[in-house]
Amino acid sequence: MAELSPSSEPSAEPSAEPSAEPAAAPGVPRRRPAERTKASAADSRVHNRALVLSTLYHRGAMSRSEIARAVGLTAPTVSTLVADLEGDGLLADIGPRKGSRPGKPANLMVIDESAAHILALDLSADGQFDGAVLDLRGKVVARARMPYADAVGEDAAERVIQLVEELARLAPGRVLGIGVGSPGIVGDGGVIHYAGHLGWRELPLAARLSARFGVPAHIGNDVNAAALAVLRFREAKTQNLIVITIEHGVGAGLIVGGELVEGEQFAAGEIGHVTVVEDGEPCVCGHRGCLEPLIDAAELRARLAGRDAAGRAEVLAAAGRALGIALAPITSVLNLNEIALLGPPDLVEGPFLESAAATVRARTYAPISAALTMRSLAGDSDLILLGAAGLVLSGELGVW
Repeated sequence: MAELSPSSEPSAEPSAEPSAEPAAAPGVPRRRPAERTKASAADSRVHNRALVLSTLYHRGAMSRSEIARAVGLTAPTVSTLVADLEGDGLLADIGPRKGSRPGKPANLMVIDESAAHILALDLSADGQFDGAVLDLRGKVVARARMPYADAVGEDAAERVIQLVEELARLAPGRVLGIGVGSPGIVGDGGVIHYAGHLGWRELPLAARLSARFGVPAHIGNDVNAAALAVLRFREAKTQNLIVITIEHGVGAGLIVGGELVEGEQFAAGEIGHVTVVEDGEPCVCGHRGCLEPLIDAAELRARLAGRDAAGRAEVLAAAGRALGIALAPITSVLNLNEIALLGPPDLVEGPFLESAAATVRARTYAPISAALTMRSLAGDSDLILLGAAGLVLSGELGVW
């Protein structure tokens, strides 16, 4: 039971003509290019609905005329859209603005935050899957947890379905969709191409959940989901940021220009196996001197065992320097303005964070480092859930 709490084989023939671009390695997913099609009236309506919803989501209560000016649509078009969205239960009329000027005041429209709910899942923790029911503003209204112990493959996938069943029972009303932050490589259409410790390969989780529960499902990489949550829910003051986690291995979620960067093989942010120590210790990936064995939480705890305070500070500062060495060129090339670190607070905060920040600043151009904020969000356990909910808000309402 879930624990609940309120709130192809290669050809032997060589190619006659060499390709101008390298072929993808066998088994490596590639992002499908977007198909170009002629826009239809239905496309325009969906786009315009998203414009109205996004404007209200980010700006708050507005009159119809204010919405029309903000989105650049005619007043009749906005009135029709607002009427449709009211009919869908997504918008509410809250009456005129207080202190209005003389004359008939215009009524204000707002997004009804409780009109629909999102079932969000975080599959990143060892031994358990976490889930929550959230309203349209990301407020958690209920939680559930599903232990999975050593379950892998189909058994683990079935535990995910059981958790969604529990969340669906907890939802107080209409469900807009299901959002999932999963470890591993997650590709087009919510297919989990590979999640090693869960034994998943080419798992069409989004399609399976959607078919089972009758609502849209959106799946993303867990660290990418956390990065989206930092951007939208944790007061990021920039559109260029990176989120680093050391909780289970080392991963990164990258936002550039306010957009998530996933990469053509859906593997952007895999910095754990970047070499930071020439001729360093062997790594499980086959290389030497990789970042992950130097800063992963489990590896750090093993090196800290039995050390006094001074020894712990030295180990953590050295790990922070290793991270800073890896992050400095990324920060410079992308002109990042924020780096957020996730992981156990006792490891991330203090010497580790301070050393990483100092190393990045020492190795980057002054105008870039001067604008850089590096902070800890260690212990923020809801980031992946919020990011998963954001995938649904973006995919279904266009509000991100």
